[in-house]
Amino acid sequence: MKYDKIYLRKKFLLKRKKRYLNAKKFNFNLVFKLVKKYFGKKKIAIAGYYPSNHEVNILDFLKEASKRKFKIALPVIKSSNSMCFKSWIFEEPLSVNEFGILEPIKTNKEVTPDLIMVPLLAFDEQLNRIGYGRGYYDRSLQKITKKKKEIVSLGIAYSFQRYKKIPVNKYDFKLDYIFTERGIISSKQ
Repeated sequence: MKYDKIYLRKKFLLKRKKRYLNAKKFNFNLVFKLVKKYFGKKKIAIAGYYPSNHEVNILDFLKEASKRKFKIALPVIKSSNSMCFKSWIFEEPLSVNEFGILEPIKTNKEVTPDLIMVPLLAFDEQLNRIGYGRGYYDRSLQKITKKKKEIVSLGIAYSFQRYKKIPVNKYDFKLDYIFTERGIISSKQ
């Protein structure tokens, strides 16, 4: 039986909430190795997210990336269908957007990231994902890849968020990798 995205979204929101506290630790050194593989010693811009709603907490990674002199950016909702990434210095004050998510203040500089860390609710082996249903990441990733070819999109999830086959449509953006507490998954595995 093929489930639709609305059903899967509710199912995995609940699953993540229930299992969040028992989740294993993530080895973020694997992400630094991925960055080195793609970008060498170049100090790239990394777009993360400020975790909410039981998402994987990537703040220690962002703090370490900041210490290593990488530019850090977080998503900012611009309109009902548009999102961008704005620069953020670790521990700089953030504002709360209409969805209750923390984001850099509107006056911060807009950044085109090289690595984009994408929170998600569910994923499959083909690196398809289900997000929160508004399409912000799908549209932003499409737009950025048209402008800048050399980007890496990295979904961030717990291994229990894996689902056998995510229903997709033409607007869905397929990720390059998924990072879980078990390691990095690529479509080539």
